[in-house]
Amino acid sequence: MNTRHLRYWVLFVALSATPLLAQGANSPAATLVEPFQIVGNVYFVGPEAEHSSYLVTTPDGHILINSGYERQLATIRGSVEKLGFKFADIRIILGSHAHVDHQEGDAQIKALTGAQVMVMEQDVPALRDLKPGGKPHPIDRVFRSGDRVELGGVTLTALLTPGHTEGCTTYTMKVQDGGRSYDVVIGCGFGATGRPLVDSPDYPERANDFRRTYQLARTLHADVFLGSHGQHYGLLQKLSKRGPGVNPFIDATTLPKHVDTYEKQFQDELAKQSLKTQPRK
Repeated sequence: MNTRHLRYWVLFVALSATPLLAQGANSPAATLVEPFQIVGNVYFVGPEAEHSSYLVTTPDGHILINSGYERQLATIRGSVEKLGFKFADIRIILGSHAHVDHQEGDAQIKALTGAQVMVMEQDVPALRDLKPGGKPHPIDRVFRSGDRVELGGVTLTALLTPGHTEGCTTYTMKVQDGGRSYDVVIGCGFGATGRPLVDSPDYPERANDFRRTYQLARTLHADVFLGSHGQHYGLLQKLSKRGPGVNPFIDATTLPKHVDTYEKQFQDELAKQSLKTQPRK
C-alpha cells in the first residue's frame, strides 16, 4: 500500500468528552476524521465520524457513495484531494438511502463534476421530494436489485435491503489489496428504532421488509463491512487499532454482529409498538 494513503489521524480522540464542530454554521457537533485508505481502491472521505462517504477509485474516474449534506461538500472535496485524487474525476454518485444526511449533496456534486446520479427504483419518489434550495434532485439511472454499476474495470452490485427506506441499497464488490481479494459490503442503514412498524399507512410493508433485509444480509460475506454511519462498523474503534501491517477493517465478524444488533433492535421496537396498538380491556 502507498504509505501516503495509509496516513490518517482522528482530529480529537474518539472517547473525548467534547466533540469538535463540523464545517457549516448549522452543523451538529461531530468528531472529524481525516480521509484514509480502507482497503484496496476503497477510501473513507468523511465528512466525519457520524456520517460515512466513500470513494471507489478506478482508472476511468471514481465512484462516490453518499454525498452527505450540502454543507459537507467542502469537507468531502477536501478529503478526496488530500488523498491525491481529483474531485472532478468523480463519474458516478451513489447513495445508501434517500435521507437528507446521505443524499442531499447529489445535485451540488453533479453540478461540479458532471457525474451520473444512480439510484434504486424504490427510493425514486423520496429522492424526487429531496430538493435542497428548490433544486430538482438529479436521477440519471434507476437500477433494480441485483443490477451492476461498472466503471474502469470495477463492478459494484446494488442490492435492495429495504426497511429503513423503501429503496435502501447495499453495495457489494470485490477488492484487490496486497495480492489478495476481499469481499467488501457497504450497507444501508438496517436500523428500525423510531420507525413506524405497525399500522403505517405510508409504508405498510416496512416490518416485512426489515425481516427480508436481515435474512438477505445473513447470506452475504464481508471481509470488510462498511455502513452509512461510523457506529455501524466501529469506525473510530478500528482506527484506534490500526498500525503498520494491521488493518482492523478486514474483519469478517463485523457484518453478522451488525445484523444481530439491528435485528434485535427491530424485534424490540416491533414488540413495543405492537403493545401500544393493542386495545385496552
